[in-house]
Amino acid sequence: MQTTPTDTARLFHALHTPSRPLALVTVWDAASALVAEAAGAPALATTSAGVSWSLGFPDGDQLDRERALAAVARITAAVRVPVTADIETGYSGTDAGVADTVARLLAAGVVGINLEDGAHPPGECAARIEAARTTAERAGIPLFINARTDVFLGGIGPVEDRLSETISRAARYVAAGASGIFVPGVVDRETIAALVAAIPVPLNVMVGPGAPSVAELGDLGVARASLGSGVAQAAYAVVARATRELCTAGTYAAGETHLTYGELNGLAAAAGRPVGATIES
Repeated sequence: MQTTPTDTARLFHALHTPSRPLALVTVWDAASALVAEAAGAPALATTSAGVSWSLGFPDGDQLDRERALAAVARITAAVRVPVTADIETGYSGTDAGVADTVARLLAAGVVGINLEDGAHPPGECAARIEAARTTAERAGIPLFINARTDVFLGGIGPVEDRLSETISRAARYVAAGASGIFVPGVVDRETIAALVAAIPVPLNVMVGPGAPSVAELGDLGVARASLGSGVAQAAYAVVARATRELCTAGTYAAGETHLTYGELNGLAAAAGRPVGATIES
Protein backbone atom coordinates (compact mmCIF):
# COMPACT_ATOMS: atom_id res chain seq x y z
CA MET A 1 0.00 0.00 0.00
CA GLN A 2 1.38 3.39 -1.00
CA THR A 3 1.06 6.47 1.16
CA THR A 4 0.77 9.85 -0.54
CA PRO A 5 2.66 12.96 0.63
CA THR A 6 -0.70 14.35 1.78
CA ASP A 7 -1.31 11.25 3.90
CA THR A 8 2.16 11.53 5.41
CA ALA A 9 1.66 15.23 6.17
CA ARG A 10 -1.64 14.49 7.90
CA LEU A 11 0.03 11.76 9.94
CA PHE A 12 2.73 14.21 10.99
CA HIS A 13 0.10 16.73 12.10
CA ALA A 14 -1.66 14.03 14.13
CA LEU A 15 1.54 13.22 16.04
CA HIS A 16 1.35 16.64 17.74
CA THR A 17 -0.72 15.80 20.84
CA PRO A 18 -0.26 17.64 24.15
CA SER A 19 -1.07 14.52 26.15
CA ARG A 20 1.78 12.66 24.44
CA PRO A 21 4.24 15.13 22.88
CA LEU A 22 6.02 14.26 19.67
CA ALA A 23 9.64 13.67 20.71
CA LEU A 24 11.85 14.57 17.76
CA VAL A 25 15.45 13.55 17.48
CA THR A 26 17.35 15.75 15.02
CA VAL A 27 19.43 14.34 12.17
CA TRP A 28 21.86 15.80 9.68
CA ASP A 29 22.54 13.19 7.01
CA ALA A 30 21.12 9.96 5.62
CA ALA A 31 23.09 7.76 8.02
CA SER A 32 21.96 9.58 11.17
CA ALA A 33 18.39 9.51 9.83
CA LEU A 34 18.53 5.77 9.20
CA VAL A 35 19.92 5.09 12.67
CA ALA A 36 17.22 7.21 14.33
CA GLU A 37 14.45 5.60 12.29
CA ALA A 38 15.71 2.10 13.15
CA ALA A 39 15.84 3.07 16.83
CA GLY A 40 12.11 3.81 16.78
CA ALA A 41 11.67 7.48 15.87
CA PRO A 42 8.08 8.06 14.61
CA ALA A 43 9.26 11.12 12.67
CA LEU A 44 12.51 12.98 12.08
CA ALA A 45 13.62 16.59 12.10
CA THR A 46 16.72 17.95 10.47
CA THR A 47 19.02 20.28 12.36
CA SER A 48 20.25 23.19 10.28
CA ALA A 49 23.35 23.38 12.46
CA GLY A 50 24.17 19.71 12.02
CA VAL A 51 23.56 19.83 8.26
CA SER A 52 25.75 22.92 7.94
CA TRP A 53 28.58 21.47 10.05
CA SER A 54 28.53 18.18 8.13
CA LEU A 55 29.11 20.16 4.93
CA GLY A 56 31.82 22.39 6.39
CA PHE A 57 29.74 25.53 6.92
CA PRO A 58 28.82 27.43 10.10
CA ASP A 59 25.21 27.56 11.20
CA GLY A 60 23.17 30.74 10.90
CA ASP A 61 22.07 31.21 7.27
CA GLN A 62 25.59 30.47 6.02
CA LEU A 63 24.79 27.32 4.03
CA ASP A 64 23.57 27.89 0.48
CA ARG A 65 20.19 26.61 -0.58
CA GLU A 66 21.43 24.05 -3.12
CA ARG A 67 23.57 22.19 -0.61
CA ALA A 68 20.89 22.42 2.08
CA LEU A 69 18.15 21.05 -0.16
CA ALA A 70 20.37 18.26 -1.46
CA ALA A 71 21.14 17.17 2.10
CA VAL A 72 17.45 17.13 3.05
CA ALA A 73 16.54 15.23 -0.12
CA ARG A 74 19.05 12.50 0.74
CA ILE A 75 17.43 12.16 4.17
CA THR A 76 13.85 11.95 2.91
CA ALA A 77 14.88 9.44 0.26
CA ALA A 78 16.52 7.20 2.87
CA VAL A 79 13.69 6.91 5.41
CA ARG A 80 9.99 6.08 5.50
CA VAL A 81 8.89 8.15 8.49
CA PRO A 82 7.74 11.79 8.12
CA VAL A 83 10.53 14.37 7.86
CA THR A 84 10.40 18.01 8.87
CA ALA A 85 13.22 20.27 7.71
CA ASP A 86 14.86 23.13 9.57
CA ILE A 87 15.32 25.74 6.85
CA GLU A 88 16.40 28.65 9.07
CA THR A 89 14.90 31.78 7.47
CA GLY A 90 14.11 30.01 4.19
CA TYR A 91 17.48 30.10 2.42
CA SER A 92 16.44 33.23 0.57
CA GLY A 93 16.18 36.94 1.14
CA THR A 94 12.85 37.21 -0.66
CA ASP A 95 9.38 35.76 -0.12
CA ALA A 96 9.46 34.35 -3.65
CA GLY A 97 12.72 32.63 -2.88
CA VAL A 98 11.24 31.09 0.27
CA ALA A 99 8.31 29.86 -1.81
CA ASP A 100 10.76 28.20 -4.21
CA THR A 101 12.60 26.59 -1.29
CA VAL A 102 9.36 25.17 0.04
CA ALA A 103 8.22 23.92 -3.37
CA ARG A 104 11.46 22.01 -3.80
CA LEU A 105 11.25 20.56 -0.30
CA LEU A 106 7.71 19.35 -0.94
CA ALA A 107 8.90 17.70 -4.15
CA ALA A 108 11.58 15.91 -2.12
CA GLY A 109 8.99 14.50 0.30
CA VAL A 110 9.29 16.90 3.23
CA VAL A 111 6.03 17.34 5.18
CA GLY A 112 7.08 19.94 7.74
CA ILE A 113 9.43 22.90 8.04
CA ASN A 114 10.87 25.17 10.69
CA LEU A 115 10.97 28.85 9.77
CA GLU A 116 12.66 31.15 12.27
CA ASP A 117 12.60 34.88 12.88
CA GLY A 118 16.01 35.18 14.51
CA ALA A 119 17.07 38.82 14.53
CA HIS A 120 14.63 39.71 11.73
CA PRO A 121 11.47 41.78 12.35
CA PRO A 122 8.35 39.67 13.00
CA GLY A 123 6.71 41.07 9.88
CA GLU A 124 9.40 39.53 7.69
CA CYS A 125 8.88 36.13 9.27
CA ALA A 126 5.11 36.41 8.89
CA ALA A 127 5.55 37.16 5.18
CA ARG A 128 7.79 34.11 4.76
CA ILE A 129 5.19 31.96 6.53
CA GLU A 130 2.48 33.25 4.20
CA ALA A 131 4.64 32.42 1.18
CA ALA A 132 5.29 28.92 2.48
CA ARG A 133 1.62 28.30 3.25
CA THR A 134 0.48 29.52 -0.17
CA THR A 135 3.02 27.26 -1.87
CA ALA A 136 1.92 24.23 0.15
CA GLU A 137 -1.75 24.88 -0.54
CA ARG A 138 -1.07 25.07 -4.27
CA ALA A 139 0.66 21.70 -4.01
CA GLY A 140 -2.28 20.28 -2.06
CA ILE A 141 -0.10 19.26 0.88
CA PRO A 142 -0.96 20.29 4.47
CA LEU A 143 2.62 21.27 5.29
CA PHE A 144 3.29 21.61 9.03
CA ILE A 145 4.87 25.04 9.37
CA ASN A 146 6.61 25.30 12.71
CA ALA A 147 7.27 29.01 13.27
CA ARG A 148 10.26 29.51 15.51
CA THR A 149 10.67 32.69 17.50
CA ASP A 150 14.02 33.42 19.11
CA VAL A 151 12.92 35.98 21.68
CA PHE A 152 14.07 33.81 24.60
CA LEU A 153 16.94 32.01 22.87
CA GLY A 154 18.39 35.24 21.51
CA GLY A 155 17.62 37.35 24.58
CA ILE A 156 15.60 39.83 22.53
CA GLY A 157 14.27 42.79 24.50
CA PRO A 158 13.98 43.30 28.26
CA VAL A 159 13.61 40.10 30.29
CA GLU A 160 10.25 41.17 31.69
CA ASP A 161 8.82 41.68 28.19
CA ARG A 162 9.95 38.45 26.56
CA LEU A 163 6.89 36.38 27.40
CA SER A 164 4.45 38.96 26.06
CA GLU A 165 6.62 39.56 22.99
CA THR A 166 6.74 35.84 22.26
CA ILE A 167 2.96 35.54 22.58
CA SER A 168 2.49 38.57 20.32
CA ARG A 169 4.77 37.11 17.65
CA ALA A 170 3.09 33.72 17.93
CA ALA A 171 -0.31 35.27 17.25
CA ARG A 172 1.05 37.02 14.19
CA TYR A 173 2.66 33.84 12.86
CA VAL A 174 -0.47 31.76 13.42
CA ALA A 175 -2.50 34.36 11.53
CA ALA A 176 0.01 34.09 8.68
CA GLY A 177 -0.45 30.32 8.44
CA ALA A 178 1.79 28.69 11.03
CA SER A 179 0.71 25.22 12.19
CA GLY A 180 2.75 25.35 15.39
CA ILE A 181 5.01 27.65 17.37
CA PHE A 182 8.57 26.76 18.41
CA VAL A 183 10.04 28.62 21.38
CA PRO A 184 13.62 27.48 22.03
CA GLY A 185 15.42 28.75 25.11
CA VAL A 186 12.56 28.08 27.54
CA VAL A 187 12.67 25.22 30.06
CA ASP A 188 11.02 26.58 33.21
CA ARG A 189 7.57 25.18 33.84
CA GLU A 190 5.83 28.46 34.64
CA THR A 191 6.81 30.09 31.35
CA ILE A 192 5.99 26.96 29.36
CA ALA A 193 2.54 26.75 30.96
CA ALA A 194 1.90 30.41 30.16
CA LEU A 195 2.88 29.87 26.53
CA VAL A 196 0.61 26.82 26.22
CA ALA A 197 -2.30 28.80 27.65
CA ALA A 198 -1.81 31.73 25.28
CA ILE A 199 -0.92 29.98 22.00
CA PRO A 200 -3.79 28.24 20.15
CA VAL A 201 -1.60 25.85 18.12
CA PRO A 202 0.86 23.09 19.16
CA LEU A 203 3.80 24.39 21.18
CA ASN A 204 7.31 23.06 20.52
CA VAL A 205 10.14 23.49 23.00
CA MET A 206 13.81 22.58 22.65
CA VAL A 207 14.98 20.01 25.17
CA GLY A 208 18.26 18.79 26.57
CA PRO A 209 19.97 18.32 29.93
CA GLY A 210 18.08 20.27 32.61
CA ALA A 211 14.79 20.42 30.72
CA PRO A 212 11.63 18.71 32.01
CA SER A 213 11.09 15.18 30.72
CA VAL A 214 8.85 14.60 27.71
CA ALA A 215 6.14 13.26 30.04
CA GLU A 216 6.37 16.36 32.23
CA LEU A 217 6.15 18.59 29.18
CA GLY A 218 3.04 16.68 28.14
CA ASP A 219 1.49 17.41 31.51
CA LEU A 220 2.13 21.10 30.82
CA GLY A 221 0.43 20.88 27.42
CA VAL A 222 3.49 20.89 25.17
CA ALA A 223 2.85 19.04 21.90
CA ARG A 224 6.40 18.70 20.57
CA ALA A 225 9.87 18.39 22.08
CA SER A 226 12.98 18.48 19.92
CA LEU A 227 16.69 18.10 20.61
CA GLY A 228 18.08 20.91 18.48
CA SER A 229 21.70 20.41 17.49
CA GLY A 230 22.54 18.44 20.65
CA VAL A 231 22.81 15.01 19.02
CA ALA A 232 25.12 16.27 16.28
CA GLN A 233 27.27 17.99 18.90
CA ALA A 234 27.47 14.76 20.90
CA ALA A 235 28.43 12.76 17.79
CA TYR A 236 31.23 15.14 16.91
CA ALA A 237 32.40 15.07 20.54
CA VAL A 238 33.06 11.35 20.08
CA VAL A 239 35.31 12.16 17.11
CA ALA A 240 37.21 14.69 19.22
CA ARG A 241 37.60 12.30 22.17
CA ALA A 242 38.71 9.40 19.99
CA THR A 243 41.24 11.58 18.19
CA ARG A 244 42.74 13.01 21.38
CA GLU A 245 42.92 9.57 22.98
CA LEU A 246 44.53 7.96 19.93
CA CYS A 247 47.04 10.77 19.43
CA THR A 248 48.04 11.09 23.08
CA ALA A 249 47.56 7.83 24.99
CA GLY A 250 47.53 5.61 21.91
CA THR A 251 44.44 3.77 23.20
CA TYR A 252 40.96 3.26 21.80
CA ALA A 253 38.36 3.35 24.58
CA ALA A 254 36.37 6.17 22.96
CA GLY A 255 35.15 3.73 20.34
CA GLU A 256 34.07 0.95 22.66
CA THR A 257 30.38 1.89 22.52
CA HIS A 258 29.30 1.83 18.91
CA LEU A 259 26.94 0.37 16.35
CA THR A 260 28.46 -2.55 14.51
CA TYR A 261 29.72 -2.36 10.95
CA GLY A 262 27.04 -4.86 9.96
CA GLU A 263 24.23 -2.84 11.55
CA LEU A 264 25.17 0.35 9.75
CA ASN A 265 25.87 -1.40 6.48
CA GLY A 266 22.52 -3.17 6.68
CA LEU A 267 20.63 0.07 7.26
CA ALA A 268 22.36 1.71 4.30
CA ALA A 269 21.72 -1.28 2.05
CA ALA A 270 18.01 -1.25 2.89
CA ALA A 271 17.72 2.45 2.06
CA GLY A 272 18.56 2.20 -1.62
CA ARG A 273 15.61 4.19 -2.93
CA PRO A 274 15.89 7.06 -5.43
CA VAL A 275 15.47 10.65 -4.25
CA GLY A 276 11.82 11.67 -4.52
CA ALA A 277 10.52 8.09 -4.40
CA THR A 278 6.99 7.62 -3.09
CA ILE A 279 6.93 6.83 0.61
CA GLU A 280 5.50 3.39 1.20
CA SER A 281 3.91 2.07 4.37
